[in-house]
Amino acid sequence: MMWRRIDFLRTVLEMGYSFIFTDADIMWFRDPFAHFSPDTDFQIACDYFSGNPFDIHNKPNGGFNYVKSNNRSIEFYKFWYSSQEKYPGYHDQDVLNFIKHNPYIAEIGLRMRFLDTAYFGGFCQPSKDLNKVCTMHANCCYGMDNKLYDLKLMLEDWRLFLSMPSSLKRSQGYSWRVPKNCSLSSFRPPKAVKKSNGEGSRS
Repeated sequence: MMWRRIDFLRTVLEMGYSFIFTDADIMWFRDPFAHFSPDTDFQIACDYFSGNPFDIHNKPNGGFNYVKSNNRSIEFYKFWYSSQEKYPGYHDQDVLNFIKHNPYIAEIGLRMRFLDTAYFGGFCQPSKDLNKVCTMHANCCYGMDNKLYDLKLMLEDWRLFLSMPSSLKRSQGYSWRVPKNCSLSSFRPPKAVKKSNGEGSRS
């Protein structure tokens, strides 16, 4: 399923459409477009953000990305899809972590940017300031029941934040109660996980 998605998104780019791709377990709170760079081809959210949007050592998460349609992005998606042959059994996100260091990325001239978790957060590295956050991803979480519980809790937190007076919102004294059931202390992701028996990704 994941690899068919990469191939499908390549066809969308070839048709001339730019796109935002978002996983179903991402909550949107604000319009994200103000935080996209207009001169970047491929912009992707992170599990862990280093502080530098161009640092190749950022840990990207394929659950949220903004991609502009052009020859560079089309070639990149072709390369990404074909790289599953070099890394058989790995998820698309793991393969992205492998190929982001590949010299071919620079050769095709792809401009890649990693999105700040202050605006595009998640359970791996939550956005701390609810005055800034655009999206939050229920990543770094195993178990559907745990994920659903924390998503509901996050929505409750957001509704409570919206009900506050403006002075309290600006004080930045209020933050998320998540992750809770998706506890980071118990989350031990491997560096790369091969697929088995059609299992989905860990994100």
